[in-house]
Amino acid sequence: MVTSEQLIGLSLACFLLIVVPGPSVLFVVGRALTYGRGVALASVAGNTIGTYLVAVLVALGIGPLLEQSVLLFHVIRLAGAGYLIWLGITALRHARASTLTAANPAADPVGPPSRRQAVRSGMVVGFSNPKAFIILAAILPQFVDRSAGSVPVQMLILATVPVLLGLLTDSGWGLAAGAARNWFARSPRRLVRAGQTGGAAMIGLGVSVALANGHK
Repeated sequence: MVTSEQLIGLSLACFLLIVVPGPSVLFVVGRALTYGRGVALASVAGNTIGTYLVAVLVALGIGPLLEQSVLLFHVIRLAGAGYLIWLGITALRHARASTLTAANPAADPVGPPSRRQAVRSGMVVGFSNPKAFIILAAILPQFVDRSAGSVPVQMLILATVPVLLGLLTDSGWGLAAGAARNWFARSPRRLVRAGQTGGAAMIGLGVSVALANGHK
């Protein structure tokens, strides 16, 4: 139903958009610097699920509605931006608490998120990522062959290409940032600075997403 030519063409079209750091990458790097690679990779898993949920909506025909409705598109985008800012503030609180509890991590009143919480946060970010809507609602349909069978099924299959590419690149960024955090962890002060950097990155990302005119 889906040919290798379709998959290769879509891969090439998506590669440049995905490999350039965007909201997902900055989110994952921020989580890695603040909480470590475990939380970062759990966030990547959630982000992947959230992105594929966008693909499901597009395949069900909601993509054109989002493309035509400026209000709905911006509501989703602003909700995601607000959530990113909240996550950044939480990360800054965690970093600040770490300065007071460096000798006793268990006393941290904020604490890192659980893996389940990290997955949920990643899902929200993935679902509200403007880049996901651009790729899945605008680019992906161009590679559907309407004469080759069910269009929704083709779209769901094709969507695995950008989703898996994103999974690989985001995981790579998360592992790299997690390794950098391990170096920071040798000094409590450096570790706190890393956490503050991660929190500030998420807040900055949320602000940029909120101010961006993502609807073309």
